[in-house]
Amino acid sequence: MHGWNLSISVRSAVLIGSAIFFSCLKIWVFTGSSPADTCIFIALLATIFMATADNVAPWVGRAVLVAMLVLVLPIIGLANTFYLDVTTQVAIYAVLALGLNIVVGLAGLLDLGFIAFFALGAYLWAIFGSTQASMFSQGSFPLPAGAFFLFLPIGIGIAALAGILLGLPVLRLRGDYLAIVTLGFGEMVRVLANNLDKPVNITNGPQGIAGIAQPLGIVAKALSTNAIPEYKWQALAYYLLVLCLIACAILVNRRLDDSRIGRAWVAIREDEIAAQAMGIPLVATKLIAFATGAAMAGGVGVLFAAKQSYVSPESFDFNQSIAVLAMVVLGGLGSIRGAVLGAAVVTLLNLQILKVLSAWLNTMRAEGVEFLGFSFANLPAQFEPSKYERLIFGIILIIMMLYRPQGLVPAKRKIVGITVDTLTAKLEDAR
Repeated sequence: MHGWNLSISVRSAVLIGSAIFFSCLKIWVFTGSSPADTCIFIALLATIFMATADNVAPWVGRAVLVAMLVLVLPIIGLANTFYLDVTTQVAIYAVLALGLNIVVGLAGLLDLGFIAFFALGAYLWAIFGSTQASMFSQGSFPLPAGAFFLFLPIGIGIAALAGILLGLPVLRLRGDYLAIVTLGFGEMVRVLANNLDKPVNITNGPQGIAGIAQPLGIVAKALSTNAIPEYKWQALAYYLLVLCLIACAILVNRRLDDSRIGRAWVAIREDEIAAQAMGIPLVATKLIAFATGAAMAGGVGVLFAAKQSYVSPESFDFNQSIAVLAMVVLGGLGSIRGAVLGAAVVTLLNLQILKVLSAWLNTMRAEGVEFLGFSFANLPAQFEPSKYERLIFGIILIIMMLYRPQGLVPAKRKIVGITVDTLTAKLEDAR
């Protein structure tokens, strides 16, 4: 026990040192967007992830987590909003992955149309937070930006209702059949968004909806100075909002995972027939899973529309559903930390790593840099890593399935049982 405590102390000290070291490097040295800057930023995010591990002192992990999320990242983001935007996108997809983790990871329901609930929340605020609603309704539009906080719970409720309506007719299906039906639902929502511009213009069709109202814009404008302009404060506002959403999503996941309904989901995932034989109502339990996951997607969809200030059907195609599913599988089915890690890996790979690598190769090609006798000027112009993101995702998933099918952070199995001593004590008390 003493050795284990010492090990925890050492790990905690290493965590604190790493957090301070990489924070100082990122704030004062690596402030740009070069490959070296990207590596330091990823190391910083890795430190945040390690603060949530069980092998460090709890108080140290919490202190490092709060300091990094509330202090360090905002400082870095206000200096260079690119990193704040990337972190916000990571958090948005992390909430999506946590929602899908309930459906796929805990309940074992393969949902290939999960992005549809994300689209419902996004289009809800996009329509009423812009002048689009005036195309089919009487009233003064767009609604005030403060209405965003009213539409956030409305988006959660509508997405949850959509999850229930989808689940009622299809949740008696299993496996491939369920996947095909949910895939059809996701495509149906995208096609409707693409075509509901006539005879009544509701979604503005393939042109999308622009000019969506920005929440907390008044606050950002009031705080703006020459050193920190309004758009930086607005980016910080989105970061703090999505931080609240992901905290709520993690709390809900943890509570459900430790609850009776969470154990029922796992039982259904392992064996539906055995679960039903033990008295678990299959349809009702599955509906709760669908509604809970959909609610998370709908809520973060409202925030996504406000942040982007533009939505279109292309943002919610089948590839997005597959990307979110890849996050859950990569991180580890049923694992909360795994879902967040998977979302971070896929989003960073897509938004930052591949794009930075492509820009670096283009610079090397333009300057004709030579390395070991090879001139980068001879590198084909078609070779840009950012163009092959789907190929790279596929290769990563294949490698994961071959060598680590349980994911990067496997879900911990809870052992529920009773010891002989406890059983004896209970029998004696009963006498």
